[in-house]
Amino acid sequence: MIKQTEGIVIGLIAGFYDVKTVSGVVRTRARGVFRKNKLKPTVGDHVRIQLDEQGTNYLVEVLPRSNLIGRPAVANVDHVLLVISAVEPDFSLQLLDRFLTFFSWQNVAVSIYLSKTDIASNVQLEKMRQDLVYYEKIGYPIFDNWQKLANELPTMIANGQIWTLAGQSGAGKSTLINHLRQDLNQATQAISTSLNRGKHTTRTVQLFQLGQGFLADTPGFSAIDLTPIKINELCEYLVEFKKASVHCKFRGCQHLKEPQCAVKCLVENEKIKRSRYDDYLLMRAEIANGRLPEYLK
Repeated sequence: MIKQTEGIVIGLIAGFYDVKTVSGVVRTRARGVFRKNKLKPTVGDHVRIQLDEQGTNYLVEVLPRSNLIGRPAVANVDHVLLVISAVEPDFSLQLLDRFLTFFSWQNVAVSIYLSKTDIASNVQLEKMRQDLVYYEKIGYPIFDNWQKLANELPTMIANGQIWTLAGQSGAGKSTLINHLRQDLNQATQAISTSLNRGKHTTRTVQLFQLGQGFLADTPGFSAIDLTPIKINELCEYLVEFKKASVHCKFRGCQHLKEPQCAVKCLVENEKIKRSRYDDYLLMRAEIANGRLPEYLK
């Protein structure tokens, strides 16, 4: 008798899939039909497994995904823990805005963790914390202490949710994973100071049980591609722009040269952070050009 069960892919190992089911973790292979249909199951996928009459498990179906994020990818992400370093590599509001815009486009919630605060100067930290107050006001939870984050994170992850780490290489994602789950022993590596960017230390994706859900460790990347975003929709992915735009004179206002633009008014009155507006203009230019700017390559 052929039996079927469902589960979630928590790891990929040399062509095998580790799938967490109600009865435990099952290691299985995917049917050849996936290769034929150019569909590759990935970590985070909700899948169906079949046990044939010979007692062999096969992954036979990938259930519909809500999203597919990252390189390598994680499916069905509910929340991103965005790791931004204070130093080495240097703190960057422009990079922060790019990540937040990208994940807003993907309709994924974000919390921000400022890493490496222990090696930043007090003057540097004070400036960064002042900048991050704005982001907290517009709805992004901020953490700059790993002990506090480690204590609170398990209760923040709701039942069955998938959270993933994101952020540029060298920002400290694997170090954070070590703090959260010391038994994981993820490899960490010093950043390349000559390039002011990190070396990729995480090569595979795994989901780790944390609280009632899962946390994924993913390789860092220093540049994200915003060009697939439709230019006239970009402003909708900056949360405070979208909120303010209902008060603009013209529907579909792009917040450029239109009269009676509520967003520009709030920028002038320092209610919207000027750097956010400047970064919005840079992202528009990038999308219009259809390619990453040279300084991000």
